[in-house]
Amino acid sequence: MLVHRRKRPRYGIQAPLTSLIDIVFLLLIYFLLTTNFMVDEGIDVKLPQAQASRPQTRTEITVYVDAEGRAFLENTEMSLGELFKRLQELIGNAPDQMVLIKAERSVVLNKAVQVMDVAKAAGAGRLCLATEKGF
Repeated sequence: MLVHRRKRPRYGIQAPLTSLIDIVFLLLIYFLLTTNFMVDEGIDVKLPQAQASRPQTRTEITVYVDAEGRAFLENTEMSLGELFKRLQELIGNAPDQMVLIKAERSVVLNKAVQVMDVAKAAGAGRLCLATEKGF
């Protein structure tokens, strides 16, 4: 009499997924916390394009000029007289203080030049007209 052994069904090999899921979520949290999200503050203007633009590394006073020719300093609309007084306060005794002017691409050139003249008269040692790098 032949006795046949009954074969047991084999269990499949299963890798533990709990620790793998924990590691994936920890990596996700790490990258979310360490990512530097670039946020530009201020008035939204479309800058003109230039081939040789480069980022500025020093702190500066930023004046925005929108499409209608209105001047903004620290997100507050100002007339040219108010802008002159406020720039004098901000510049103080720093003759090398840079004033960055971010003028809308479609603004009339005369309005941007008026703002530049006000900044220069207020004592700005250096003026810079912001552009975007474009090809």
